[in-house]
Amino acid sequence: MDYALSMMPGYHRGVLDIIRHYRWQGIIYLYDSEDGLHRLQQMLQSVTPGNGTLRVLHARRIFGAADALAFLRSLEMLDRWSIKRVVLDCEAHLAQEVIVGHVQDVHLGRRNYHYLLSGLVMDEEWDRRVQEYGAINITGFRLVDPERPLVKALLRLWQSNAGLDKLLSAQTALMYDSLLVITEALRQLWPELASSVGMVQGRVFNCSQDFSNVTGYEHGGMIMKQLRKTKIEGITGNISFSDDGKRENYRLDVVEMSVNSRPVKMGVWSDLYGFDAVEFGPRRVQQGVRKKNNTIIITTIEEPPFIMVLKGEDAINKTGNDLLVGYCKDLADMLAKQVGFTYEMRLVKDRRYGAVNASVDGNWDGIIGELVRREADIAVAPLSISLAREEVVSFTKPFMTLGISIMIKKPIKKNPGFFSFLNPFSREIWLCVVFAYFGVSIVLFLVSRFSPYEWRLEETVLGTTVTNEFTIYNSLWFVLGALLKQGSDISPRSISGRLVGSCWWFFCLILVSSYTANLAAFLTVERLVTPINSVDDLAAQNDVEYGTLRSGTTTAFFENSKLGIYQRMWDFMSSNEHVFVRSYQEGIERVRNSKGKYALLVESTTNDYVNSRQPCDTMKVGRNLDSKGYGVATPLDSPWRNALNMAVLRMKDYGELAKLENRWWVTNSECKEAEESQASELLLSNVAGIFYILIGGLVLAMLVALTEFCCKSKTEAKRAKTTHMAAMRARARMTISGTTDIEGGKYYAPAKHVDGERLTNSHTHV
Repeated sequence: MDYALSMMPGYHRGVLDIIRHYRWQGIIYLYDSEDGLHRLQQMLQSVTPGNGTLRVLHARRIFGAADALAFLRSLEMLDRWSIKRVVLDCEAHLAQEVIVGHVQDVHLGRRNYHYLLSGLVMDEEWDRRVQEYGAINITGFRLVDPERPLVKALLRLWQSNAGLDKLLSAQTALMYDSLLVITEALRQLWPELASSVGMVQGRVFNCSQDFSNVTGYEHGGMIMKQLRKTKIEGITGNISFSDDGKRENYRLDVVEMSVNSRPVKMGVWSDLYGFDAVEFGPRRVQQGVRKKNNTIIITTIEEPPFIMVLKGEDAINKTGNDLLVGYCKDLADMLAKQVGFTYEMRLVKDRRYGAVNASVDGNWDGIIGELVRREADIAVAPLSISLAREEVVSFTKPFMTLGISIMIKKPIKKNPGFFSFLNPFSREIWLCVVFAYFGVSIVLFLVSRFSPYEWRLEETVLGTTVTNEFTIYNSLWFVLGALLKQGSDISPRSISGRLVGSCWWFFCLILVSSYTANLAAFLTVERLVTPINSVDDLAAQNDVEYGTLRSGTTTAFFENSKLGIYQRMWDFMSSNEHVFVRSYQEGIERVRNSKGKYALLVESTTNDYVNSRQPCDTMKVGRNLDSKGYGVATPLDSPWRNALNMAVLRMKDYGELAKLENRWWVTNSECKEAEESQASELLLSNVAGIFYILIGGLVLAMLVALTEFCCKSKTEAKRAKTTHMAAMRARARMTISGTTDIEGGKYYAPAKHVDGERLTNSHTHV
């Protein structure tokens, strides 16, 4: 006769039923003992044709939590994004170590893991760290129902005794019920056993004696039969046994980890009826979320213009949500109206967006940390969507697209130079125009000399002469007149000469038109001379330092980037810790006070907003370094996520988000009027160079005229055989009065010239 009696219920079929309930296609089975392997064999044997299948993807015996986590990390490296269903068959303490290690390991996923704890471990009090991190689906079996009156009475008794645990573990409950079963069986057998001599006298066994020859107790079989017939109600539920000593007609609660990691019943499994899903309480998907029409908690962060706190007179008679204004406040109002909830908006306690804090056991801080710890239900903030954050919280579709940009201090406006009208063309173009001017003049001169059609006969007092109008001086004058759109009193007659002139006129047409079009922009807009114009300029110099937030998605972008330029920038920032800032406001003040020696790598939305606010002394340069989005965040498996996601998409399609962005970035700009006035009129300094050229030309013309006067007077003095001074005085009187002069009986009038060379009328002497 088998004297074994099992108080532990067999539940391998329960594990199989839960797998079928979740419709898992494949599982990862981890066990720590031979019993676990035996249960796996029983499950596989229980699968019959037509009753589903059980596909074991991986089965492994583990020798501790570190071994289990190392194995899961190896699976993660092979396939990070697949959904992993892990059946964990081990002792309660080992199961908790594995779960705690998982939620603390940033290399392991969260939402794509679901643990089914096949051991009776849900009766244990779970580690506080699981409550803090959460974010992993956990299902298990519970033997002791804390709502049963017998269990409540026993718990009150235990709690009244100092030093005893608050909860009953499965092992403790089974030991307690074992004593109840033995006591009940002996009570029923007592009348029959009392008459027995052996029972009345009892027996005393010496543990040090040899038991090889000890005979069994003659009433043992009778006691065992009575134990199997015993049926009582214990703290583990109904207790009855089959003929082979196995527990039967029992029930196990199937629970999931819910709010604050407390087990919540989601169904009951019995050996007679299998699994039956019931709704005794909130399911895991409702963790940390209030019911509809109740107030939910929205966490955010103070960051203009997304969220700003009213102060001073603006805050009078205002409390709660009314003290907050900004883009995210308006967005929260729109979401609450469309989805249907009321909310309380709170600022994040540590004023951080959210990153893994290595100094606190790898916990998440900031907004992400509050969502992970279920301290808030929704996050409406300028929160960037990233891979690491997606593993611990859920995001909606982006409600705003942005990127990392460069903010620098706006340089002092460069005063326009006297010759700023030359700016439309580069120095190279002006040099080419000068060379073209002289080149075309020389070509026109040579062509006119070689072409017979440019020569003509002309009668003079000296006789018939052959002349050519396109001397070198006249060629220069003709080309200059065409360049300045003024024409000339001479024009080529030959085909070759006209061909040169036509090409030059077309060249001048395009050149002058381009100059005129470009001149308007250069003279009406005051340009800024910036030391940095792109990220390449920033990375290539050492004069201007640059940095960003000490933690966040911007820091992670540079740290994880594979591009050489961003790697160099990260090497610079990581080796100069002083370039990092604790908040964007600190970084903005540093940009303003650094006299152009510091650049802040900031998200483009913040950059654009700050640049539009007084004192209007910052600016954005270059293109965005990346592209990402802001999303509304919720805890994993939150029931609000789908509704929020649809609301965001609806507002984006209807243009409501664009209107909201325009309101806070464009309409409220404080620098727009100043920028428009800067390009409204020209100043004297913009065109002063033209006046200088005019004055210089006039002075130069007067000097040339004086030179011509002196040279001509000298020539006339030689011809009239008088002194140079007398000739100059005579010519001066003639210039003033416009009449001729007779001196010393000699009359001389000015000689007439044609084209500055040919003599047509000589002096007449009387």
